[in-house]
Amino acid sequence: MNTPNPLGWESLAEQPLDEVDAELMNRIAELYSAVDPVPHDLVERLTFAITLDALNAELAELQQQPLDALASRGVESSEVKTLTFTSDSMTTMVSIVASGPDRLRIDGWAAPGAGVSVELRQMDVTRDVVADDDGRFVFDDVPHGLTRFTIRAADPASHPPVVTPAVEI
Repeated sequence: MNTPNPLGWESLAEQPLDEVDAELMNRIAELYSAVDPVPHDLVERLTFAITLDALNAELAELQQQPLDALASRGVESSEVKTLTFTSDSMTTMVSIVASGPDRLRIDGWAAPGAGVSVELRQMDVTRDVVADDDGRFVFDDVPHGLTRFTIRAADPASHPPVVTPAVEI
């Protein structure tokens, strides 16, 4: 059922935009900038997330932890975060623990992982280590921040690199 519109909105909607429309849109943009601004580092985060090495890589998936695994077991529990990433060809687990003021230690295991190269990337910093025969690797003195791992096989021709999603640590 059509209800007549005494204000004539339909006819206004058919008109081209004018100065009043532009002013209204500018005020709406100012409102959104004030209450929900674009993150200052959005461009850097996008650039970080989309790199050339990710184009030819196998992408790992972050596995969700069960709620009981995330629960605190007491007031004096240490803050340890364990993340598991899986792909078709590899599973990687990292354990993140505070090692000092604003610093972290990351212990990781890749399976299969003997001799894999593990790259830790944070915005402008890239660090590489080689996993031992059991697939274990360690990064010491890591600052908090958006972090991604790239795992490369000992024989790069045998398998494409595996790239994890970026996570805030």
